[in-house]
Amino acid sequence: MEILFGDMRKETNKNEKVYDAEVLESSTLDENVIIKILVKAGRTIAKPALEVLEMTIDPYTPAQVRVSLMAALAYLIMPFDLFPDFMPLVGFSDDFVALTAVLSIWSKYMTPSIKSKAEKKLNKLFPNF
Repeated sequence: MEILFGDMRKETNKNEKVYDAEVLESSTLDENVIIKILVKAGRTIAKPALEVLEMTIDPYTPAQVRVSLMAALAYLIMPFDLFPDFMPLVGFSDDFVALTAVLSIWSKYMTPSIKSKAEKKLNKLFPNF
């Protein structure tokens, strides 16, 4: 699976636009890093994050959708963002907003299968809920 990243336009003709993009392998998306952060962040953050993760790796998700989904996951991974993750109470609130925003924007690509896979991972991470 390949993930399209970036959008650079070149004008070749008045009516024709050519798009160049940097392509990333899905193996560059390290799920273990995300899982470690989710355990620390808690179930409330983990649910939308896992849905975003599953939608990102789903082969039927369009490439342009994956770019914004990966941006939201990257924002989650960054320890120093609007509210640094180590701040009590508010540390992950901005991450939650970013994750739920992309889920809302791209909700038409959310399938029952994606939700189910995310829910299974969520229950593995937090079995006592």
